[in-house]
Amino acid sequence: MQINHILIDRRCHSSVLDVRSFRGADCDTDHYLVVAKVKERLAVSKQAEQRFGGERFNLWKLNELEVRKQYQIEIINRFAALEDLNDDEDINRAWENAKENIKTSAKESLGLHELNQHKPWFDEECLGFLDHRKQAKMQ
Repeated sequence: MQINHILIDRRCHSSVLDVRSFRGADCDTDHYLVVAKVKERLAVSKQAEQRFGGERFNLWKLNELEVRKQYQIEIINRFAALEDLNDDEDINRAWENAKENIKTSAKESLGLHELNQHKPWFDEECLGFLDHRKQAKMQ
């Protein structure tokens, strides 16, 4: 009868490739050495996704009719000004100009979306309670 098992979470059960028990390993116990081969999965954390250097615009404002029309007018005006410039311009330079025009008009008419910062749960109040507890234990 074997008394050696491997416990794994239900979400990760498909990661287990192979499980073997080695009877010959001298472990100085009545158990056998159990070895598992597990497939490792790497995941990108949500914080890493959110830490990009770009700006986020408040796109919910586009649902308002007045803001949408203002944004459309700004885009039309900025690209009309671009058409008057050189036509034999480098394609990369033209792309940079178009991108900057879209970003500046979005920033002016829509504004930036501010992320909600979560307050840390361990604050000065918790630190005060810990100090008070430490002082009580010392006495």
